[in-house]
Amino acid sequence: MEREFEQEYKMIGLKIAYYRKLQGYTQEKLAEKLEVATSYIGQIEAPGMYKPISLTTLLRIAQALDVPAYKFLQFD
Repeated sequence: MEREFEQEYKMIGLKIAYYRKLQGYTQEKLAEKLEVATSYIGQIEAPGMYKPISLTTLLRIAQALDVPAYKFLQFD
């Protein structure tokens, strides 16, 4: 079952990268806003990486990027 969700996690990372770039933020700037390591943002966004994130982290990213959190979870 875990493997079923790997694609969705990867999609979340790609969507985070998309909205981050749309806002004109670098990974470093987003990491600074979230008070996390730049490498952590890189791991989340990496398309080949399976890096689950907590709901709390997802909500913090959504707030930092001024994007409704549900946008990261739409898989149509």
